[in-house]
Amino acid sequence: MEKKIRKICCIGAGYVGGPSMAVIADRCPYLDINVIDKNIERIAKWNSTNLEELPIYEPGLKEVIKRVRNRNLFFSNDLEKNIAEADMIFISVNTPTKSRGIGAGQASDLKWIESCARLIGEHSIGSSIIVEKSTIPVKTAQTIKSILDSYSFKKTLDNEKIKSFSILSNPEFLAEGTAISDLENPDRVLIGGEDEMAINTLKEIYLNWIKGSKIITTDLWSSELSKLIANAFLAQRISSINSITPLCELTGANINDVAIAIGMDSRIGKYFLNSGPGFGGSCFKKDILNLVYICNHYGLIEVADYWEKVIDINNWQQKRLTRIIVEKLFGTISEKKLAILGFAFKANTNDIRESPAIRICKDLLEEGCYLNIFDPKVNELQIKEELGVNDKDRLPETNRGSWVFTSSITQAVNGADAIVVLTDWSEFNNLNFENFSKIMRSPSWVFDTRNVVNVKAAKLYGFKVWKLGDGSTN
Repeated sequence: MEKKIRKICCIGAGYVGGPSMAVIADRCPYLDINVIDKNIERIAKWNSTNLEELPIYEPGLKEVIKRVRNRNLFFSNDLEKNIAEADMIFISVNTPTKSRGIGAGQASDLKWIESCARLIGEHSIGSSIIVEKSTIPVKTAQTIKSILDSYSFKKTLDNEKIKSFSILSNPEFLAEGTAISDLENPDRVLIGGEDEMAINTLKEIYLNWIKGSKIITTDLWSSELSKLIANAFLAQRISSINSITPLCELTGANINDVAIAIGMDSRIGKYFLNSGPGFGGSCFKKDILNLVYICNHYGLIEVADYWEKVIDINNWQQKRLTRIIVEKLFGTISEKKLAILGFAFKANTNDIRESPAIRICKDLLEEGCYLNIFDPKVNELQIKEELGVNDKDRLPETNRGSWVFTSSITQAVNGADAIVVLTDWSEFNNLNFENFSKIMRSPSWVFDTRNVVNVKAAKLYGFKVWKLGDGSTN
């Protein structure tokens, strides 16, 4: 048996809330879905008539938005009204790592989760199903329940209409760049909870387009923990393959060949074996740090140390790449110009959160070079928020370099000593090395950290090439 759902409210119009609700609206036209957020500018972008101005870039997203927006999907800053009218409320807000206080640098900051729970407790009416969509620490549902129960108790004492809440965990397993296809055809949907009616109600929504065999139901704690562990395992694979890249470079092996060979073992599988400058995005580092914090909290020191090494390898890889660039460019890059191709943490997204490019660019700037940065979807303001305002009037005695945002690949490489590929955009697969050889300074270098560059074409026009994990080019 399930509850009849007519209206859904999603708190949070970010990378999870926006696309997730768009696909549900597309597949369930009988539902009215309101995505709400305090951020006025973000909601304005979701409502923009120019679909190119959506706050999130995901292949296929604007097509879905075009079909459902103002039909049965709405974006609003009116939190109270939409919470009050909703039968089911999704919580899809950010849970960043704490920057100070107990657990700083590892534990998740749940202030937005708590804020959502209080908003729901204050403004919801009658019986509501609350769905955790954010990536959260295990046992967060207990925190939400405690807050909501206090509001129910207070209303009862005041002789007002009794409120009741059922809490579910429904973590997202989206990969940025393929989020829409992941939502439309997921590997699995996980629903954790204690209320069978609430579980069946959410399950019925997904059954509109997902086979029942792909929908897993568990207890709350298993569901909450599964998301953290899934991200930890994926990040572990990336750090594992990246740890082998220097060995390949020193022995003459090729990391791509190694990855193919081990990936054909059905026990290992071929996915997440692409080497690169390290993992990024909003979840991997944050979730592993949270896992480390939880393990330390329960006295599992050895387990915490194990998972912390996954992050250590990731940081080491980025530092290693900076060192290689400096060494290859005759031991100094002071006042040299480097073309940075790619700032997003991966292709097909404009998300730069925890992007390897941030750390690498900061380290390069500390060496006193000039960076021309190009990314097809990342804008100048995003880069400025990470690298700071370009200080053209810096003191002469400071050795820190500067950066500029460029609108094309050609503009980025013009006058550069080297090209550094940091994101695997398809635009970088066939670079025009014939043209670049005429506008770059010699000797010209290419540093390919994503294994996407055509090495033969580059060498044909006199480029020196360093390719990650390829012993034949290093």
